[in-house]
Amino acid sequence: MFGDLFEEDFSFISNNHCGKGKKSKPRDSEPPAPRDFTNLSGIKNQGGTCYLNSLLQTLLFTPEFREALFSLGPEELGTLDDSSKPEAKVRIIPLQLQRLFAQLLLLDQQAASTTDLTESFGWNSHEEMRQHDVQELNRILFSALETSLVGTSGHDLINRLYHGIVVNQIVCKECKNISERQEDFLDLTVAVKGVAGLEEALWNMYVEEEYFENDNLYRCGACDKLVEASKSAKLRKLPPFLTVSLLRFNFDFEKCERYKETSCYTFPIQINLRPFCEQTEMDDSEYMYELFSVIIHKGGCYGGHYHVYIRDVDELGNWQLQEEEDRLIEDKVLRDTENAKEVENPLAVLKGILSEEESNQIPVDQLGQKLLEKKGVSWNKKYRKQYGALRKYLQNHPQIFQFSPDENKVGLKEKHKLPFKSDSEGQDLQSHPQKNGIQWNSEKKPIRLRDSSAGCHWFDLNDSKVQPIKEKDIEKQFQGKESAYMLFYRKSQLKRPPEARGNPRYQIPEHLLNEMNAANTELQKMRAECDSANHGIDLHLHLSSCYKFHNGALHPLLTWKESVVDLTIDRRKSLGDLRQSVFQMLESWEGDMILSIAKPLPAGLHLYQILDGDELTLDGIGLADGADVFVWNGKEIGGTKVMTGPDHEPVVINVLRLAEYNEGGKGQHFTESQHVFSCSTKLGDLRRALAPSGGIILKNGSGPDKETKNWEVFLEEDMKETVKSVGLTDGCSVLILDSHDQSFVNVSSGNLTAFTYDISWLQVKNFCRTEDEEKHVKITATIETVMSDIKMKAIREFQLEEELANDSCLRPVSGNGKLLSPVPEDYTVKEAELKMGSLLGLCRGKAPTSTQLFLYFIVGSDQNASPEMEIVVEETASVKECLNLMLEKSGLSG
Repeated sequence: MFGDLFEEDFSFISNNHCGKGKKSKPRDSEPPAPRDFTNLSGIKNQGGTCYLNSLLQTLLFTPEFREALFSLGPEELGTLDDSSKPEAKVRIIPLQLQRLFAQLLLLDQQAASTTDLTESFGWNSHEEMRQHDVQELNRILFSALETSLVGTSGHDLINRLYHGIVVNQIVCKECKNISERQEDFLDLTVAVKGVAGLEEALWNMYVEEEYFENDNLYRCGACDKLVEASKSAKLRKLPPFLTVSLLRFNFDFEKCERYKETSCYTFPIQINLRPFCEQTEMDDSEYMYELFSVIIHKGGCYGGHYHVYIRDVDELGNWQLQEEEDRLIEDKVLRDTENAKEVENPLAVLKGILSEEESNQIPVDQLGQKLLEKKGVSWNKKYRKQYGALRKYLQNHPQIFQFSPDENKVGLKEKHKLPFKSDSEGQDLQSHPQKNGIQWNSEKKPIRLRDSSAGCHWFDLNDSKVQPIKEKDIEKQFQGKESAYMLFYRKSQLKRPPEARGNPRYQIPEHLLNEMNAANTELQKMRAECDSANHGIDLHLHLSSCYKFHNGALHPLLTWKESVVDLTIDRRKSLGDLRQSVFQMLESWEGDMILSIAKPLPAGLHLYQILDGDELTLDGIGLADGADVFVWNGKEIGGTKVMTGPDHEPVVINVLRLAEYNEGGKGQHFTESQHVFSCSTKLGDLRRALAPSGGIILKNGSGPDKETKNWEVFLEEDMKETVKSVGLTDGCSVLILDSHDQSFVNVSSGNLTAFTYDISWLQVKNFCRTEDEEKHVKITATIETVMSDIKMKAIREFQLEEELANDSCLRPVSGNGKLLSPVPEDYTVKEAELKMGSLLGLCRGKAPTSTQLFLYFIVGSDQNASPEMEIVVEETASVKECLNLMLEKSGLSG
């Protein structure tokens, strides 16, 4: 279940695990976040390791365990740098645990990683993704540590701190012989089902006796017979740290399934174990324990999430209420008009707090903490400016406050004490129900816990997240889907040295201090680089001396690269700082310097608003990374006045015209050119510029290769509109149709009736040989144009009599000038298989219909000497009928 957690042999050789010497993993682009206001570090969840994180945080906040681990030096454990050396003996698990603890204490990051530690366990990624039971992990981890520390001064570390003994005794009623058996334990497992709380469970285990009587007798070894007897268990040896595992998970034999016991189960902050011990004659301090960690399970018996409530024994973290709660409390105090004077006068406040204390004196810093809890505002924030430091204020009122000889504690002089206050029910807050001299809550009601005070700072460590909590919040974990699962107590007589208080460096080995200092230096460097990268912006400065104004936009005189100067600056700096930086770069600049936002457009560079307000930050004026800034005098460029702003943006428009034969390249039947106009240009001015002799303008915002329905004619009333108002933007196409092309426009609907890519020309030559000489005309057509329409257009262009339409046809002309077979008049250009730009001849004679054939023939055997003659016959005609027509045509008989 836990990989190779036990399998660390005594060669201590590992090729897979190393510390500073291991191959570095690729860094994330962003450095890890620093610690938050609590100044405590969380632990990253590797996918299902919340149970491990909760246990590791508990061990970290067990100072005696942490310091015992740190006391083992490289001479005993080896070093991580030597882990790849075959002859080296390196104890990987304790070394990685030391390193993780040092990171959690000293490294300025929001959460540490356990990857190196879990790799030392032999876990793979699949193992990390599986969630396990934290109670089982606690036993297995302790066993693995013991194995790793064999042969070192820390070989008994686990037993020294967590080992206890339970003795089971059976007493014979007749001979009084006592039979006993000892059991070692590192944690106590106690029942939850049917029990009100921890003290009742311990009473059932170590005070209540089981009797052997009636049919259930005990065979006494001394009497050698079945006798009545009593069986009991006692705690013979108490460890400095008591770990209690709660049996939250049970099995329902009726339903044949596991379930989680979510009923109310109370446990005290302080507990006296004297009634449960074999030896009871020692001082009370030997039996008193204080709760310092509660591992909590949220979910059901088949999965869930672990986090831990921990008391910060050494006060390493910054404990304070959440800012929102502070604000609400402070607002409530300020709204309370009855106490307004008391808020302004700290004397009454301090007297009220000290009067509620049962002890005569309390530590001065604890008094400050109670002031924060009672009034929702700290002494420094509310009173220090007016009254000075708290200790100094107390010393200035000796008639009211009395200090201890060492001046670390303070209390009220007897005449100033107020009556002791009780809770709302009139009962002492410290009283609890008792049973046989043992206090616990026999009814299933949450017990009242003491208020948080100095030395009792609790935090909720939930993987990467750490936040302060009040001690009374522990009551929420007595019952429910989210409830206490493991309890950790420490002996009350275990006192911490003063130098350990608030000192995370205490007892950490020098080599780890150096490593963490170097890591913090690297983190600071990374964050500085990241901060610079996050707040630095690259600006492209365009210098007016390198530009000319042409065709509605600015264009560089040289290359773009030679006309632009790049400048990197912090976005938090002011516009004045930017202007000063530009002045320093351009030492030869004379006169006023105007900075304008510029934007590269398809037509060229265009200028927008002028940057103004030197006191404003670059971020405040909206200057983004990669912005283009134009440096000029604000009036002209190269002697040309420049219009700026969005109302004068230049727009590049594609202008299409119907192409002559072979113009535009293969497969393209229109010419295309680009023209630049200001977006404020009137359409009438645009038409005069593009079609001075008149014509129709159509637009297609989708480009020239789209369907005919996307083309729209600009009507006469549109001529007063601007380019911008009619929706013409960069890349839009307009089609210019001259007067003879307007047959492709449906005037009623204002739409184009053909595809632009189908529109082209057919050339027609006059072969009718009238009084006019032969000449060519161009006829606009599409692949769907019918041949009879082309013939009529040609007759009109030739200005021939329209009666000729009844006695003429169109015949393709080959490359050598030969007239080919006439095209049926009901054919389209496509059906006639004519290529756009083809030459047709307008000839006398009727064109064949679609059911007729056009035949060539000659008379005689010499093809060159005989003229070619033509006839038109029906497709159904016989050969004999064709021959008769040929004879008739040639004037021969036969």
